[in-house]
Amino acid sequence: MRISRRGLLGTTAAVAVAGTLAACSASPDDTNGGGGENGGGEAETIKLGVNYELSGDVATYGQASVAGLTMAINEINEAGGIDGKQIQLVEVDNKSEAAEATTLATRLMSQDGVLAVMGPATSGNFKATIPVADDHQIPVVSGSATADDVTVDANGVQEYAFRICFNDSFQGTIMARFASENLGASSAVIVQDNSSDYATGLAAAFTTEFEAIGGTIVGTEGFTAGDTDFNSILTRLRGQSFDVVYLPGYYSEAGLIIRQARELGIDAPILGADGFDSPTLLELAGAAPLNDVYFTNHYSPIDEDPAVIEFIDAFEEASGEQPNAFHALGYDLGRFVADAVGRASELTGEAVKNAMAETTGFSGVTGTFDMDENHNPVKEIVVIGLADGVQDTSEKIG
Repeated sequence: MRISRRGLLGTTAAVAVAGTLAACSASPDDTNGGGGENGGGEAETIKLGVNYELSGDVATYGQASVAGLTMAINEINEAGGIDGKQIQLVEVDNKSEAAEATTLATRLMSQDGVLAVMGPATSGNFKATIPVADDHQIPVVSGSATADDVTVDANGVQEYAFRICFNDSFQGTIMARFASENLGASSAVIVQDNSSDYATGLAAAFTTEFEAIGGTIVGTEGFTAGDTDFNSILTRLRGQSFDVVYLPGYYSEAGLIIRQARELGIDAPILGADGFDSPTLLELAGAAPLNDVYFTNHYSPIDEDPAVIEFIDAFEEASGEQPNAFHALGYDLGRFVADAVGRASELTGEAVKNAMAETTGFSGVTGTFDMDENHNPVKEIVVIGLADGVQDTSEKIG
């Protein structure tokens, strides 16, 4: 089932362009004259930073994102680059740590001379790099940082921060409507990661919308990232009456919670968000518990759009694996940043930032969008259902 944001905020459908996958990254030491050359427009290469979670707790997000964006940049270089200049990726591993992400963003901007930085993948790590972007007037862009305050905080729009994914309020709102309208749910419990801005934002949005349309939240339980035994909170929930469980969080805990919930006899539908999209979810939960499980996402590999099929075929041919949403978002991110660099009035961070803000009609695997005044894309969302751990939206959600 596709729920278009047109009905809420006015979007268009998704189209895409795809090609072949190949390696196209450079080590941080492969500099080409530093920031002065990029800034002056005389460099033979255009350097873009890649600051992702390649190891640590959420490494699968970063690894998939980098594989996708590398594919995009390779295609662009093979087609002649940007105005005849080849793109050079300067790739670093923030180890899934906010402090490391900040340190590496500083290095990329002050020493490696990049025009823009792609990543990190998660909201907390990405937000940690925004002050560095402000200081150096270099834009940072995430494909998957969904927290509402990523691009807008209490002080207004974050001038140098952008994303190409929808935000958590949209995810939580859509899933609340889905629970009510598609699953007939009138009551829900929430099991959330209290240590995550991502999870708390999703839970708040779901609660607000679910109650607004007449639903009742009958219980809320919390956990902390890294926990592995959830039997105590699930046992408390088992004694309550509810129609659905909303579980905003990352795959690393969600997989264990889903398995332990099913083992305790909790058979209600379990709902989540894009943090579920990892092959590790199936490894942790097992196939049988992953029935009546639904989550909001940016893309589905069973989408029948010809452009999406082309992207999937090319990725599978080159890598031997089916791309997930983070591969697709990474691919779109690489294309988006390159597009902005190509439209910029000059090769400076300021000019690239302005071009990003002026983006209209960008077509990607995960949707066609305009960038709004808050540096968020106006695009569609997908709700995916799992059957024995396999995405099966037409049967589960249709």
